Amino acid sequence: MKKIGFLSFGHWTPSPHSQTQSAADALLQSIELAVAAEELGADGAYFRVHHFARQLASPFPLLAAIGARTSRIEIGTGVIDMRYENPLHLAEDAGAADLISGGRLQLGISRGSPEQVIDGWRYFGHVPAEGSDAAAMAREHARVFLDVLEGEGFAEPNPRPMFPNPPGLLRLEPHSPGLRDRVWWGAGTRTTAEWTAELGMNLMSSTLLTEDTGVPFHQLQAEQIERFREAWRTAGHERQPRVSVSRSIFPIVSDLDRQLFLRETASQDQVGHLEGGLARFGKSYAGEPERLVAELAGDEAVAAADTLLLTLPNQLGVDYNAHVIESVLTHVAPELGWR
Repeated sequence: MKKIGFLSFGHWTPSPHSQTQSAADALLQSIELAVAAEELGADGAYFRVHHFARQLASPFPLLAAIGARTSRIEIGTGVIDMRYENPLHLAEDAGAADLISGGRLQLGISRGSPEQVIDGWRYFGHVPAEGSDAAAMAREHARVFLDVLEGEGFAEPNPRPMFPNPPGLLRLEPHSPGLRDRVWWGAGTRTTAEWTAELGMNLMSSTLLTEDTGVPFHQLQAEQIERFREAWRTAGHERQPRVSVSRSIFPIVSDLDRQLFLRETASQDQVGHLEGGLARFGKSYAGEPERLVAELAGDEAVAAADTLLLTLPNQLGVDYNAHVIESVLTHVAPELGWR
């Protein structure tokens, strides 16, 4: 059995060709899609976070709303850019959203990817320490965030507080027990995956790796997953980790599917330059269900992961994206033993 959810970037554009023309559309349709996905039997609703872009940005109002409208589906991010985050505010917001959802939050964080503006995190009041850089700052923010999620007191109480304090040092509230084990790191390399395991975070890997060894994407990603699990065993963590990968999968079962995604049937891996280095992008999967079953059966990274996130074109609207989810759950997942 494999958990199957969706990942949405929440794009919106004021174009007559888009079903999502405003920020309000993106937010409200995200809620409706999560509700529909739960009704269809999907396992997760995940959302990308991008700043200074016509995409979803502030995740916790959205996640809390979805948590209040649903009862079973996991809700999460894929991923929050930690260069932009105050880790204590993040811990409070995440704790509240997790409690509202009844402990269903799966929080993906990362050092971030190329953004819309130059050094956008500076506008949020975050500056790397002298001799450091933004990536190191993101990891330090993550370390503080993880420490705070443990729920231990660290703040000296006021001897004359407005309200009575419990004894000892104070922790942040609301605290959500168990959330620390549901933090994921979006790793773009094999080395970062090992670091993720050492810190006891789950691994979130997408269709982009910021390195290339010349092998097909799914094999490079499978190696990343194996190195993560080996590092986890070496670290001696007591619980079992989780691993997710994301894929664009479009079963062609209607004329509209064929019209929209026929050209994706020839999709292949791509290698390009990103932030001064080579990066490998995974291909999309599109075709008749029988063909998809055969192709996905050979995807070593999908086989190795316990969670699959379907990357959806949210501007096609709630109904069409629910159709994509249903098509994968109905025509592909059972044939591969995922359901």
